[in-house]
This record gives sequence, C-alpha cells and structure tokens, in this order.
Amino acid sequence: MPTQAKIDRVNELKEKLERCTIAVSTNYSGISVNEMVDLRRRMRAAGVEFTVVKNNLMKLACDASQRSHAKEIVDGPTAIAFGYEEPVDVARAISDYIRTTRSSLEIRGAIMGDAALPPADVNRLATLLPRAQMVATLLGQLNAPLQRLLAAMNGPLRNLDALLQARIQQLESDETGS
Repeated sequence: MPTQAKIDRVNELKEKLERCTIAVSTNYSGISVNEMVDLRRRMRAAGVEFTVVKNNLMKLACDASQRSHAKEIVDGPTAIAFGYEEPVDVARAISDYIRTTRSSLEIRGAIMGDAALPPADVNRLATLLPRAQMVATLLGQLNAPLQRLLAAMNGPLRNLDALLQARIQQLESDETGS
C-alpha cells in the first residue's frame, strides 16, 4: 500500500514533467554533499530545478504524465534537472557545472517534448547560441540579400545623380567664365 507521501511525490513529479520544456537526467553517484549543495545553488541561480528522485516514483510519474519515454533516462542514482523556459539554458547550466568543477556528475539523457535525447545530444544542445543571438543572426542573414539588392538598384541612380551634378557644375562654370 503506497503511503500518502509517495503519492504526493508522484503527483509532484508528474506536474513537473507536464510543465517542463526539458528534463535532464543525471547520475549523481560520487558527488559529495558539499558538491551537491553547490550544484543545487548554481542550478537555482540558472532557473533550473534540480531534484533527486526515486526511480520507481519517477517511472510512475512518467506513466501518469503520458511521457512514458522518460523512463529511458531513469536508471541507478538519478537526479533530474527540470527547466521551464529555454531548454538550451538547462543543458548549458549542467554542462558548465561539469566542465568548471570537473565533477563526476554524468548526463544520462533528457526528454524534450515527445523526444528522448541521448547524452551527446544534450551536450550539443548546450553548445548552441542563446536564442536572442540566434534570432539576430537569422534576421541579419535574411536582411543581407535585401540590402545587396537595394544597393544594386541604387547604383544606377547614384551614377545618374553624379552625372547630372557634374553637368550642372560644368554649366555653372561656363556661365561664370563667360
């Protein structure tokens, strides 16, 4: 018979799975308590909710939230990083923590929408540019051909203007010289 605490925990995890844009699964074995406190502090600062989960409860929450594919990334000592905004920020926060602290924390995978991502894809996701920078780059690339077309169309008009200005100056100098 499940206890009320376990039922509440499953409901809490279900709600988090339904709300999150990405959930990154990690293996936290080999991490000291001090490292875990530092990790949670950094994740909180990055807007990421980092929590240790019991595998059975997480699997029940996956089934209840219609994200049964999330069971693929739950195995062994598991901690999940839930991100509710930009998925790239979550992947980057975890990757940066592992890289800067040389932690033994290991990314197992992630779920993003209806897709399960392997660890290599999570690491690739962490290397993407921030969304604002990607949008700016895209807009710049879309704008460049229009600017070149405008410059090409303005070229003959500029030449005609220069020719007319030269003729006006020539006529003015002829009038003053005569």
